[in-house]
Amino acid sequence: MKRACIITLGCRLNHADTALLTDRLQKAGYALVPTPEDHPELIILNSCAVTAEAERKSRQQIRRLRRLCPGAEIVAAGCAAELAPEQMRACGADRVWSNPGKKRPEEACRRSRDLTAENFTENAVGEFPFRTRAFIKIQEGCDNRCAYCIVPTVRGPSRSRRFSECVEDCRHAVANGVPEIVLTGVNTCAYQDGGRSLADLIRVVAALPGEFRIRLSSTEPHPDDLTLVRLIAAPEHRLCRFLHLSMQHGSDRILRAMRRNYTADQFRRYADAARKTVPDIHLGTDFIVGFPGETDADFAELLRVAREAAFANIHAFAYSPRPGTPAAALPDRVPPAVVRARMAQLREVAAQNAAEFAARQRGKILPVILERESGGFQRGWSDNYLELRVPAGKFPLRRIVSIRADEKNLAERLQTVPDGDIL
Repeated sequence: MKRACIITLGCRLNHADTALLTDRLQKAGYALVPTPEDHPELIILNSCAVTAEAERKSRQQIRRLRRLCPGAEIVAAGCAAELAPEQMRACGADRVWSNPGKKRPEEACRRSRDLTAENFTENAVGEFPFRTRAFIKIQEGCDNRCAYCIVPTVRGPSRSRRFSECVEDCRHAVANGVPEIVLTGVNTCAYQDGGRSLADLIRVVAALPGEFRIRLSSTEPHPDDLTLVRLIAAPEHRLCRFLHLSMQHGSDRILRAMRRNYTADQFRRYADAARKTVPDIHLGTDFIVGFPGETDADFAELLRVAREAAFANIHAFAYSPRPGTPAAALPDRVPPAVVRARMAQLREVAAQNAAEFAARQRGKILPVILERESGGFQRGWSDNYLELRVPAGKFPLRRIVSIRADEKNLAERLQTVPDGDIL
């Protein structure tokens, strides 16, 4: 039996795509192995292009794989392959698959641009042979056309996966003992199929028999819509006390230039309402630093909102122009040295917020899934995304267990999700 290895970069949606691709490869007769060191005949890089740095890392990974496995067939797939296929070939990829091509690996040697706005099926279920969480793809693409973002180009317009197939994929994951289901998409809040919304899907999935919990990936709810918060507050819906809200900036002037359709105050009020309804909710966000025209005053507003909204984790990105986006042609670029200094300031605020959130959880009993064992400890994550550790052998792995948080088990750095981890 031929062996295949899939390496995944970037967002949770990419990880969900990898799980579906795993099922398709297994049906095609491949045995999946976890690393290139296992000498697979086929290696697929599921790449990322959300920033220039992510695209650079994708090309770097292809070159590394070519050096490491000179005899393997190397396929570049995903967003960087969609955006710049010839560059991926020049780095050593034998074949390039577009995002639609990942659905048809047996046909994907030719480039496909089948990115329509119709709802879709995957005709596969997610397989997670090396993971605790099941990333379930429910939505694809985006209609927002934010000034800085390349996602609509590489992922196409917003469309949703058929309701019944989403439920079946979740059912399959639970039947295979996965303790956490992560519903993911470019924007999960845009989910809509046959008049059924994300809230409807959550209610049906939560009613499935089994011991599991549900987590949402990055969301963009309307600032006046607290539906998701109310679902999190109701235990029967099994939702983790977690929302990652993509704010992007704290200055209204920059938000308008980014083509984001809300104000900073609306976002802060949403965070306040969420925390009032679910007191220990983990709220995370993304911020872009150094967007063209960003002044000291704009950045001061970003820092103010970051502190006032008390985000438990902040993913900070330095702005990088993506060719073909409106922002790439804007003047008034922020000097790199200024961007680096501002990034350092934002990281200080992020570290303080994270430590304060973790400290507030001391003494509380948290539902935790312990995922791995190393160095004499078991480690895992609470539903509100704090990393905890306990002595090895104390609890079963891959089960939801109750652990009282204290200074000893709240990991070494009182950390929440480290900067750069997928959300």
